[in-house]
Amino acid sequence: MALTLLRGIRTQTLFGANAGLFCTTRRHPLAHFTTRVESVQTSEPKSVRKSIQQATKEAAEHKTQGFEAVIGIETHVQLSTITKAFCSCPYDYGSQPNSTVCPTCMGHPGTLPVLNAKVVECAVKLGLALNCEISMTSKFDRKQYFYPDLPKGYQISQFDIPIAEKGYLDLDIPMEFGGGHRRFGVTRVHMEEDAGKLLHSESGSFSQVDLNRAGVPLLEIVSEPDMRTGIEAAEYGAEIQRVVRYLGVGNGNMQEGSLRCDVNVSVRPIGQSEFGTKETRLWDESSQKTFTMRKKEGLADYRYFPEPDLPEVVLTSDYIDEIRNSMPELPEAKRRRYENMGLSMQDVIFLANDDIVAHFFDSTLERGADAKLAANWIMGDITAYLKNEKLSIDEIKLTPLELSELIAFIKNGTISGKIGKEILVELITKGGTVKSVIEEKDLVQIADPAAIEAMVDKVLAENPKQLEQYRAGKTKLQGFFAGQVMKASKGKASPVLLNKILGEKLKGN
Repeated sequence: MALTLLRGIRTQTLFGANAGLFCTTRRHPLAHFTTRVESVQTSEPKSVRKSIQQATKEAAEHKTQGFEAVIGIETHVQLSTITKAFCSCPYDYGSQPNSTVCPTCMGHPGTLPVLNAKVVECAVKLGLALNCEISMTSKFDRKQYFYPDLPKGYQISQFDIPIAEKGYLDLDIPMEFGGGHRRFGVTRVHMEEDAGKLLHSESGSFSQVDLNRAGVPLLEIVSEPDMRTGIEAAEYGAEIQRVVRYLGVGNGNMQEGSLRCDVNVSVRPIGQSEFGTKETRLWDESSQKTFTMRKKEGLADYRYFPEPDLPEVVLTSDYIDEIRNSMPELPEAKRRRYENMGLSMQDVIFLANDDIVAHFFDSTLERGADAKLAANWIMGDITAYLKNEKLSIDEIKLTPLELSELIAFIKNGTISGKIGKEILVELITKGGTVKSVIEEKDLVQIADPAAIEAMVDKVLAENPKQLEQYRAGKTKLQGFFAGQVMKASKGKASPVLLNKILGEKLKGN
């Protein structure tokens, strides 16, 4: 079953009523189909649609008893190389159609491909990241099939000798989905070229061909059929995206087609070792059913044979070692390092799963900040601001150095946590240093016992009724008095000293 796996969108998973196949919500690419579905959705009241979905879900849960899904994913990663795989044409997403093409990537007779060495480097790098065995000698093959956007009538790919195979990918399932560690096998990683793109008219009556993408280098990652739930499949896809971005071999932007997933799904009784039938099925949102689109092709349909215009790819141990030594710390290693710092799994997954956030966090720690305090600030106030303003952490003016300074000033008692939050907003929006903001706004914490005692006495004298109630047993009023003192001190009173002095005064000492 081929579908696009979207990170951040949890689609409803169902068993088809007729075919008994595990399916995931997918929009059909044809305009008339999409229009029909949307018109049905629009005409139905929300309450009706909700009841239909609930009934379908309950029916699906009933039918799935005693069965399990078997899921494998083929992921295509578009590489961020300067030129295409076999010619010198650039590829810029969003360029005018057919503006970055040449006779080679258009498949004109008499043209010869020349392998881009950067593609091999990216393939080795990704193969190592996925714990694969690297083939010292591999070759290219011709994969024969016809599509309107495949100008040569075949795709240059790798068949029986891929550049990497027999690997695995480790990941952590988020706590909200049950948590736990998973390992999924990786069958192979191979190099190939992309096809062009069809641009469908709004009426659906004709299509145009844009060959800008033809010849763009791809790495295809084929997983073992090790996944059993939609959550595992989604997290596998998300982890592949993270690895690609950490390595810098591609941007992983699914909305640009830079990372695409074909999900192969079948269903079998629990305990059965044989796999079910793989099909490509379409999802109709209005009827909540799937329909057969095509059967999965077999290897014989592609008529593979060795690519005669390209030599074998021969690697050396020194070349592989050089690439291995240049690789960054990957998400799985980073998660284990954060876990060893004593951070909770929720913290670990949040911080490590975004390479930009992880870099900011690591840079803060390098400046001497406490790991847990830095994690709390990043996951709390900073993330809240980013979500509200729709920004990423590298787009704000706060630096890791100043976050570490802010944590240090709170820890040594120079400022209170409340004042720290005010300073944080200044640093995020305007930049500058913690010291300069403290001096400019006169935010140094009041740590003089005599000054705090005077403020406590004044607050108690102004609130005799509440004081009487406190001493009559309503001890929760201590928070009220503390709040009044903090208000009088403009938030600058030392919380530790305040609570100590206030406690003694309330007892009558």
